[in-house]
Amino acid sequence: MPDSPLQARLNVILKVGVYVLTCLFGMRLFGIVLFPLAGRFAAAVLSVFLAALVANVLSLRIYERARLTTIGLNWSRASRRNALIGILGGMLAAYVVAGLPLLFGLAHLESIPGNEPQWRMILLATVLLLFGAFGEEMLFRGYGFQVLLGPLGAYATVLPVAIIFGLAHLDNLNVSPLGFLNTVLWGVLLGYAFLRAGDLWLPIGLHFGWNWVLPLFGANLSGFTMGLTGYRMRWHTGPLWSGGEYGPEASLFTSLAVLLMFLALAKAPVLKQHPPLVPVDEDEVE
Repeated sequence: MPDSPLQARLNVILKVGVYVLTCLFGMRLFGIVLFPLAGRFAAAVLSVFLAALVANVLSLRIYERARLTTIGLNWSRASRRNALIGILGGMLAAYVVAGLPLLFGLAHLESIPGNEPQWRMILLATVLLLFGAFGEEMLFRGYGFQVLLGPLGAYATVLPVAIIFGLAHLDNLNVSPLGFLNTVLWGVLLGYAFLRAGDLWLPIGLHFGWNWVLPLFGANLSGFTMGLTGYRMRWHTGPLWSGGEYGPEASLFTSLAVLLMFLALAKAPVLKQHPPLVPVDEDEVE
């Protein structure tokens, strides 16, 4: 006998509630354990990844009797193509935000005394940023997000989750109102990317490509200074365009880049897949 509408809503509330509580508890627990061992940035990245991994695995196992790949992590020809499109798109957007100001003299690269390129640190940062992209996409576009898509619909799910995505970054160093707004816009873009592709590989690729390129220009990433290349960006404009100490993500350049990314994603040759947790009629996004 099928569940009544009320019972179905209560089931969704239970599933999402347990998922959210598991994520919050996991981030707190893993953060406490990892911070003394790995430092602020690595602990923040790995605690999110581990919490998201545990929350998704447990929720899928308990409620769906399913594997982690069910949330859109199956590896196929379509997945590989979508991941590549995402990585290239994220990298291109970051090149626009950081490269164009350098090209037109709005900023220049300044050598940091005593700070040479550290290839091991670049490799380590690359691995951490990859874990970060996986972790945040599993957390915000994984089980809880996908379970809500059925009863709420695409857009009523994407916007609230994007706002939560922005709120989750308010603890970052030197965050500004524009930085928060841009993070929300990125959350909407990443939600749209999931709907567009039907998998997590496209948003993971976008997330990673963007996060990987900005530090290579010597720009701060969400308030974090990495100093990987021995250079930093010195801006000749105010914080409205430079993003201030938070980095370009708090600038109007990022606002414009996100809008352009929406247009590009709408036309990108993405191979659509169907996430098993999302009803077919709620998953059609052109």
